[in-house]
Amino acid sequence: MAVGNNNPIGIFDSGVGGLSVLKELKRLLPFESFIYFADSAHAPYGEKTPEEIYRYSKTIVDFFLGRKVKLIVVACNTATAHAIRKLRKQYAIPFVGMEPAVKPAALHTKTGHIGVLATAGTFRGKHFTKTTETFAKGIQVHTQVGEGLVEAVEQGNFNISGTTEMLRKYIVPMLEQGIDFLVLGCTHYPFLCEQIKEITGQRQIEIINPAEPVAHQTKNLLFSFNLESSGDMPPKYQFFTTGKEKVLKNLITQIGIHDSFEISEISPL
Repeated sequence: MAVGNNNPIGIFDSGVGGLSVLKELKRLLPFESFIYFADSAHAPYGEKTPEEIYRYSKTIVDFFLGRKVKLIVVACNTATAHAIRKLRKQYAIPFVGMEPAVKPAALHTKTGHIGVLATAGTFRGKHFTKTTETFAKGIQVHTQVGEGLVEAVEQGNFNISGTTEMLRKYIVPMLEQGIDFLVLGCTHYPFLCEQIKEITGQRQIEIINPAEPVAHQTKNLLFSFNLESSGDMPPKYQFFTTGKEKVLKNLITQIGIHDSFEISEISPL
């Protein structure tokens, strides 16, 4: 398989959440083309077994390789936790995964309390456990499963009262424990930042979105493998979803892509 510098980068998530990562990638790598895969038919991955998550991820990787991507971003915390190690062993292509942003929160907390909002699958992963044990010694890490939040984003229910009440139920107990950092451990959650800020109110709470360091790591890998785009061709954006096109299309425009993109609904792979 011939891979050229102007070939696209593949990026996938259990649904539309990874668009929060694509937003940062687009900002940092404006000349790169992307193929995005939203596996919304199987969302949320956090409720699936590790075997299922690996199978879905591998199938998407094969889909990408058929389209000659040059690098793959696993823009899903749960897929990173349960699949990326096996994928790296099986495929020669470079992979970038999500990092639980516990480290910066633990390093900079002044209260000694940090909150992590994520899916059950992310909390079950060895990567989260290892990161917490390594970087959060002596820090109280308050974890909360954001049950129902992925589904709310997948359905486009960002600003309805039911979603806000779910967030309030999850976040307020952590605020009462004195957290000063809230780590978003799922790529869907940044789309709920406005509601989260309303709930945290006047408290000095820093919300950590891990998409930015993932974009920087992607840029570093492109240069390490000499795969950066030549910049002599306009970037292209292709989107595939196993769910409904409407929500995906709405969020694509929200992250600043208004033209030069193609979107297709496909059957689950």
